[in-house]
This record gives sequence, C-alpha cells and structure tokens, in this order.
Amino acid sequence: MNAFDLVVTVSLGSTLSTILISRQTGLADGLTALALLIALQYSVAWLSIRWPWFQRVIKSEPTLLLHQGQYLWLALRRERVAEGEVLAAIRGSGVARLEDVTAVVLETDGSFTVIQGGSQGSVTSLQNVQQPATGESYPTA
Repeated sequence: MNAFDLVVTVSLGSTLSTILISRQTGLADGLTALALLIALQYSVAWLSIRWPWFQRVIKSEPTLLLHQGQYLWLALRRERVAEGEVLAAIRGSGVARLEDVTAVVLETDGSFTVIQGGSQGSVTSLQNVQQPATGESYPTA
C-alpha cells in the first residue's frame, strides 16, 4: 500500500461514515463521492500499470539507508528516518551486530528490509534500490 492508497482508504471510510451518520448529507451525494473516490483509485492504478513514468510520479523508489554496517546519512535525512528506526528494524530481524548487516532498505510501502551476509558483488536483490549520493541503482554482479 503506497501513500495514495492509504489516503483513498481513509477517505472512503470517512465518506461512508458521513453518509451513515450525518443527516445533512444525502444518500445520492454520499454515493457519488464514494463512486468518485473508487474511480480515482482505479484510474491511478490503471495509469501506473500502463505508463512507468506515471508510476514513478506516484510511488517512490526503494532507498538504501545502511550499507556494509555504515549509515548513509544523506539518505536518512532525505527520507526523514531516524537512526533508532533503522536499529529497531535490525533488532526486529534478529541481528545482534550492526557489522553483520549488509544493507537496510526503506521500501516503497514504508517498511524496512534488512539484508544479512553476502558481499557487495553478490547482493542481487538490491538491483532497483536507489543510492543516496548518485541516485543510481545499486551495483550488482
């Protein structure tokens, strides 16, 4: 779920509750609002599947936050992620030592992925992850 999906979901819930609770909102007005939100969600999903440039506008790229045990401070600042959040993700994955972490990635849905072991040349799961300094994808073997 990306940010747009979350906004639409909350909006649908809010609109439905307004229809059910408010005496000032007519049934036709509420159903029109619901239909409009659903159509907007469908349109954005359809456009993002058909045109990759539109998907890049709607969704962010995964971002590398920690590499080979070293924090990437520029990426942390740009993504507004605290060091404690990265440490919590590492602890949540069961890793005890920061040096044992190959990478921590902030995914497009806001979750963290912790990758253990491996060397820089053999980590192929990072091929579409954006590097903070260059904006390029992570190099893979």
